Amino acid sequence: MGQEKLLEVKGLSKYFSMKKGLFSKSNARLRAVHNVSFSVFEGETFAIVGESGCGKSTTRKLLLRLLEPDEGEVFYRDQNIFELNEKSMRELRQKLQVVFQDPYASLDPKWKVGSIIEEPIRIHKIGTPGERRKKVLELMSLVGLRPEYYDRFPHEFSGGQRQRIGIARALALNPELIIADEPVSALDVSTQAQILNMFKKLQGEFGLTYIFISHDLRVVKYISDRVAVMYLGEIVELATTKDLFEDAKHPYTKALMQSIPVVDPTKRKELKLLEGEVPSAINPPHGCCFNPRCDQAQEICKQEVPVTVEVTRGHQVRCHLFI
Repeated sequence: MGQEKLLEVKGLSKYFSMKKGLFSKSNARLRAVHNVSFSVFEGETFAIVGESGCGKSTTRKLLLRLLEPDEGEVFYRDQNIFELNEKSMRELRQKLQVVFQDPYASLDPKWKVGSIIEEPIRIHKIGTPGERRKKVLELMSLVGLRPEYYDRFPHEFSGGQRQRIGIARALALNPELIIADEPVSALDVSTQAQILNMFKKLQGEFGLTYIFISHDLRVVKYISDRVAVMYLGEIVELATTKDLFEDAKHPYTKALMQSIPVVDPTKRKELKLLEGEVPSAINPPHGCCFNPRCDQAQEICKQEVPVTVEVTRGHQVRCHLFI
């Protein structure tokens, strides 16, 4: 893992205005992302994990500047991306690419594979038509797609093959950072393994940096170097993958770990499912956002918002139990 900081996020927050009711004139404020901070280093895979609705995908949109934040900053190689003009942001987008969750919805069904992969190169006016075609065929080979697929349409492929098309498109501009948002959740288990191994292979070949967004802890354990655990828009724990899976600190992280199914029947355990619903992001709980579902909650947890503390080097947790 490289030690040079590629991306730094400081106090990032995003809120959305919501109508309180069909006939109401007043708005409520939905807290999608709240005071999120982390760094990503060159050559690593940094994972963001949590339940649906925890703010993972909103964070992705903020990092790509598809949304403007209400608070906070995002620095890419020491440049605040929210201060860049349109021209500079366009240049930066060549270095930041994304692989989406649904490999079919993210591909234009009316376009052939060659055109889909070529699109980013064409938009940025790189090379001649002949040079772009050659580049596309090289990318297809790189992700395990045959040359004869060039003139086929997305509906002619399996889910795994469509995701390979999406990955080839993400690689077209020689990016430094790829944000993969649930890239294997729509695939069967065997295909998941193939795609994850390909991500690792490409990282080794090109020195890529990944931000890997997922709800699946087994996937995160396999692919990532460090993990941030999100709950209700906040990062509640951040550690190396090894530390997190060997010694999780936050009660929410522990609950996620205990809910992972074990495949080996000789090592079966009784699954301990996390009780209760995720609180409303429009009306989050007072104090610690996890306190209504926490079996270790104390009175202070209902009154005061915990601060983030570093319990061991590189292992951060936001919980009153460690303050």
